[in-house]
Amino acid sequence: MNESILAEIREIIKNYIANKESSFIPGKSRIDVGAPIFDENEIISVLGSLLQTKISQGKAVRHFEEIFADYIGVKHAVAVNSGSSANLLALNSFIENGDADKGDEVILPAATFPTVAFPVMQMGLVPVFVDVDKISYNIDVNEARKAVSDKTRIIMPVHSLGNPAEMGEIEKISSENNIKILEDCCEAHGSSIEGKKVGSFGDMSTLSFFVAHNITTGEGGMIFTDNDSHEVILRSLREFGRVSQKGERFVKTKNLGVYDKRYIFERVGFNVRMTDIEALMGIEQFKKLEMLNKKRIQIVNYYINELSCYNNLIQLPKIKENTEHTFYSFPIIVKKNPYFSRQDIVDYLEKNLIETRPFFAGCLPDQPAFHNKRIKVVGSLPVSRWLRDNAFFIGCHPGIQKEGMEYLVEKLSSFFKKCSSQ
Repeated sequence: MNESILAEIREIIKNYIANKESSFIPGKSRIDVGAPIFDENEIISVLGSLLQTKISQGKAVRHFEEIFADYIGVKHAVAVNSGSSANLLALNSFIENGDADKGDEVILPAATFPTVAFPVMQMGLVPVFVDVDKISYNIDVNEARKAVSDKTRIIMPVHSLGNPAEMGEIEKISSENNIKILEDCCEAHGSSIEGKKVGSFGDMSTLSFFVAHNITTGEGGMIFTDNDSHEVILRSLREFGRVSQKGERFVKTKNLGVYDKRYIFERVGFNVRMTDIEALMGIEQFKKLEMLNKKRIQIVNYYINELSCYNNLIQLPKIKENTEHTFYSFPIIVKKNPYFSRQDIVDYLEKNLIETRPFFAGCLPDQPAFHNKRIKVVGSLPVSRWLRDNAFFIGCHPGIQKEGMEYLVEKLSSFFKKCSSQ
């Protein structure tokens, strides 16, 4: 494309986005839980891909994988079409690699999103639900220890809302019982423990680039591993079960004769590829990740500073020392009080154009999809059910401007003052 035309398009897009960002009107504009934050750079990059007809999986996907693997601190990254697919392929790879078999058990938290558990069941494995702790809302390692059986093959911690799980203790459980670790980092882009990125602790880990997450490709996901065998299996599973494309194109086979490797299929696979369009957006988003996370934390700190005076009514999030919590969203727990319920405050916020969400699925075993299914539950899950009944979260994404932050805090403060004065 002519450079002057490209520059003109870039300027038009830049001005449009600037006008959109400055159009927030307190009480009339909605404050969403999540929002994609991108500018002219992502749009121009994607436009270039479209104009060059580079729209399927190609060089951009490989580059996106390389820069993210380096960022996390692992050897391999395999991009796919969603975080759910990332979990599905990772679990399948454990089975293909001989680390697990149908009917084996996977320990995971009860309070999380269903796509942590669904791929476990889809792979013929058995989800073993354990409770979460009351501070981090991550898997309770003491409950996880109780859940280990002679059928346990995998433990699947989730870094919930970007808050790092107790990976040191989980690694101990893994080594003591010879079980594999699959880290679900789908909401934890850039989170770390003592400077080490989450996603670099497990045998494999997964990430999501869903539209509301810290960075986005619209949809999309990625799997990370240091294991060469898993990388080969994952790339095959991602693309119909094809054999590795490395080496000569035409090879001699037992049943097919001399055959094109691109059409040799060695396992039952999927089609869950990421496109170059998504990857190019992801590459530009990746450049902004640290800046976007910094803005999230600034917003979170503002919320905590302004709302901590209501600690008798609500529980606000806590950040463990020596960790970086990247806050996919801002959780609030309604404490037992005589003034209002979780539903009261949610209704009030929604009426005032402040979007809310419950704590994902609450307690997964209570969801209809898990009734009469092959699952195991350890204990009575009191914390997961406490979150189910009392937790919600609001937005802390970088698209929330100063006026939005102040409006949100003012509405919450008004609600608390009015309720407690009655």
